[in-house]
Amino acid sequence: MADSDSLWAPARDGDPRPRQAPKLSSRRQFPAEVEAYVRELIMAGRLKAGQFIRTERLAEELGISQTPVREGLLALRGEGFLALERRRGFRVLELRLSDVDDLFAVQAHLAAELARRAAARLTPEQLAHLHDVQTELVAALEAGSPEIVEALNHEFHRFINRSADSPKLTLLLSVAARYVPRRFFYTIDGYPEASAKDHQAVLRALRDKDGEAAGEAMRRHIEHAGQLLRAHLVVNGFPSPR
Repeated sequence: MADSDSLWAPARDGDPRPRQAPKLSSRRQFPAEVEAYVRELIMAGRLKAGQFIRTERLAEELGISQTPVREGLLALRGEGFLALERRRGFRVLELRLSDVDDLFAVQAHLAAELARRAAARLTPEQLAHLHDVQTELVAALEAGSPEIVEALNHEFHRFINRSADSPKLTLLLSVAARYVPRRFFYTIDGYPEASAKDHQAVLRALRDKDGEAAGEAMRRHIEHAGQLLRAHLVVNGFPSPR
């Protein structure tokens, strides 16, 4: 490893990523939480391309055994974040801005289609719930509570996606979306404000039962989120597209 005293590279000044490993909650969730934690370190630029991850060191950092750590790292290998080299362990693979662009292009397409389908299915009661969620989101933004904004943003999107009654599309979207940890977004400059503003056009189109407008508004919103994340990653030194 590049740093023998820590699993990851030192955080830059102002870097919002946690400097200490989290305490994991449930034994059954250990591999998934290891996966999410290491993915976040990679996306934040704290684990660099070419760096090797020692399972024993990561297990020590997280306070768990090496078995769930290895399971979580194997999952990341399947997602293209890590390579497993014989006798050397898990190596971080390069993640480029072009990869992030591709992920958000897929997300924007799938989320737009789900919003288009949801427009024809949402009941007045469901629309009222979405309105309430958005009202709470704006209030949380004004109160300076970005973590609450993120949670309400997740609920807004989750509710629309499920209302489309298209489980396979929803599953595909969840696979693409998990590459970027949810907690990552509320630390990005401009993202909480984007959720408050962009959702208004989506909500308006859903109320009008205008599927095409809802899909287009959702597509623009996801693309906007991708642009904000892209700008954030540039600051963290991510490789440019080739």
